[in-house]
Amino acid sequence: MYRLNLPPYEIKIKEKGGRHAVFDVLRRKYVNLTPEEWVRQHFIHYLTEHKGYPTSLLANEVKLRLGQKSLRCDSVLYDNMLQPRMIIEYKAPTIQITQKTFNQIFAYNILMHVDYLVVSNGMSHYCCRMDYEGGKYTFLNDIPDYKQL
Repeated sequence: MYRLNLPPYEIKIKEKGGRHAVFDVLRRKYVNLTPEEWVRQHFIHYLTEHKGYPTSLLANEVKLRLGQKSLRCDSVLYDNMLQPRMIIEYKAPTIQITQKTFNQIFAYNILMHVDYLVVSNGMSHYCCRMDYEGGKYTFLNDIPDYKQL
């Protein structure tokens, strides 16, 4: 797989039905290993092991509905009251992060109304803090530690 701009960790991979699968610590099962999943698993490890995010408040593949349309957030961080605080969108390392990527995560945020939006392709990571009262958002220099949220 790809070398990412994220700390390495001892990732669990096995063969499943002739394909490689990676263990997802949040879903507690093996899932198909795609380039996007490679980024997701490394990023979740980064958040939990290096930024102090509790695994109990993170979820992968969160389903949303907008009318007849079904949407799926890659990862969501919740607060202790199980209210969404952060949406995280992943792309494969070969996919450039563009305005289209941000439009996608902003669409999810119409339904979730979170404080932080994060986008990563494993090489570049972007985090913005939403200011709903001021009607704007601010890009941060780094992904905040959990205690800073």
